[in-house]
Amino acid sequence: MKNLFDNPAIRALRPNQWIKNLVLFAAIIFTGELFTPYYFWMSALGFIIFCALSSSSYLFNDIIDLRFDRLHPLKKNRPLASGKLPVNRAAEIAFLLGFFGLIASLLLSLSFFGVALMFILLHIFYSLLFKKHAVFDIFGIALSFILRAYAGEVVTGFHLPFWLFLTILFVALFVAATKRHAELLRRGPQTRPALFQYRDRLLDSYTSMFGSASIIAYSLFTFLEEPPKFSTPFRQFLVDVFPEALNRKWMVITIPFILFGLMRYAQLAYEGKEAEQPEKIVTTDIPLVVAIIVWGLAVISILYIL
Repeated sequence: MKNLFDNPAIRALRPNQWIKNLVLFAAIIFTGELFTPYYFWMSALGFIIFCALSSSSYLFNDIIDLRFDRLHPLKKNRPLASGKLPVNRAAEIAFLLGFFGLIASLLLSLSFFGVALMFILLHIFYSLLFKKHAVFDIFGIALSFILRAYAGEVVTGFHLPFWLFLTILFVALFVAATKRHAELLRRGPQTRPALFQYRDRLLDSYTSMFGSASIIAYSLFTFLEEPPKFSTPFRQFLVDVFPEALNRKWMVITIPFILFGLMRYAQLAYEGKEAEQPEKIVTTDIPLVVAIIVWGLAVISILYIL
């Protein structure tokens, strides 16, 4: 298995970044359908398709950014920038993944194909245009997460609450802003054209603004949205023993975990610890991983047990 992931072609697909596509499961998680087999497998199919489309986009981006990546202390070790993967081979893989990903999305539904096509086009425009301009680059990253969340809606037919959509948007903007801040401070603007248009104080204000907006949006979601109600033994026990408990806004107890997660992420980003690789931070930092796991368990318990 280790040798497989050491293969330059596999590494170029960036499988470590596929965790971003887990956003597709948000629709069934927060509408109470996570454990319904049909909707789970539809979301899983959507996840696999978006992994293929994401990898296609990453390869395309690496081809476009080849000159800058060779100057970057970290990115110069990527398969394309290091010369371990030929450009023509990378282009072939990118085309095949994109083509078959779109065909598979069309087989699921026409509307899902439309979202998948928008996802690919967004990444093409991002690689060719958006990433060269301040603000547009951050918004491009955030919109890709919104499209992932919307794809999860389309493939299952369940809709995310408005405030949760806003939370996803603001968290994505927060992560993108901290990433740019780390790149500017650690690498300088030479490795990314858009960084010439940023100042560290501006990115500081973005981080503060989007972090605050994330907390506000998530807090409103927990307070205003009614969770799905299931008939479970524990719920029946509460009805008999403590009926007032069913009227409580239990989701609000998950707010501290989100607050801690954002604070911890910002701390790591400003210390310069892997902030240029958000997917590495959220999978290797023990306090942050624990916060995410406890938050997930709390959400599942509140939605599916209470």
